[in-house]
Amino acid sequence: MFNLLMKSVPWESGRDTLPLDRLFEYTNEAIAADFKEGPTVLFDKLIRFPCLFMQEGRGDELAYTGTITRARIAGAEISIEYTLDSDVPPFLNSTIYNRRIEFDMPRDFEFSRNHWAVKDIDLYRVLLRNFQPRRQRPTVFTIPEQEKIEPVLVAVMMPFDAGFGAVYDALRTTVERTGLRCRRADEIWENPAIIQDIVSLIDRSRVVVCDCTGRNPNVFYEIGIAHTLGREVILITQTDADIPFDLRHLRYVRYLNNAEGREQLSVQLAARINTLLGND
Repeated sequence: MFNLLMKSVPWESGRDTLPLDRLFEYTNEAIAADFKEGPTVLFDKLIRFPCLFMQEGRGDELAYTGTITRARIAGAEISIEYTLDSDVPPFLNSTIYNRRIEFDMPRDFEFSRNHWAVKDIDLYRVLLRNFQPRRQRPTVFTIPEQEKIEPVLVAVMMPFDAGFGAVYDALRTTVERTGLRCRRADEIWENPAIIQDIVSLIDRSRVVVCDCTGRNPNVFYEIGIAHTLGREVILITQTDADIPFDLRHLRYVRYLNNAEGREQLSVQLAARINTLLGND
């Protein structure tokens, strides 16, 4: 059994309200009766079940799983406090709509109306059956079954060479000015094998900056990993010829490794990051 909470705007704050007269809409009458004693709603019993938090719509709106931690009646509203489950990634309303019978949501109008319904369905069983990840498991390194991207993390992939120190300092300063956090693999020691630290950093990052200067094979390998994992990759280089043939159709930033060149690199990198963040 699970609670379905639908509203017209996204779920974000951890506190919200729903109309009291919309409680138990699209709910079997026998189930609704089980959560009442006369006019009293048994919220303590009701909030024991997992919740599906949805925004109205049948398209690319995001739905979340989670729990209600507190619910009470406040006038004509139900005031709730809730927590979204960070271990379960959000999924699209369109995906739920295409499987609406399995979620006991057969009526189209249910996707277009604020309400709180109770469904006699095992929510997590349905999710596992329909949304179980299909990631192929690598053998050289490991990646988690579910993505856990840190929205403020930018990874930098470049040769571990002193000649790139000033370049990395410029990149880190630029990234931090945009409100994000910059990391390089040699700043991390979480696993016995460095490749695991590198892959984990790429997998957690929102953006990956890769310096192709010198045609370093490790950097090229890391670019392939980042592209395979679907990360936003920004290519930079001191020499056009160092961009591999297979990547020359992609835009990249060319820079000079001097004070003026690194300043220009910072300007172009900040512009690209702001575009990716939607700040333009």
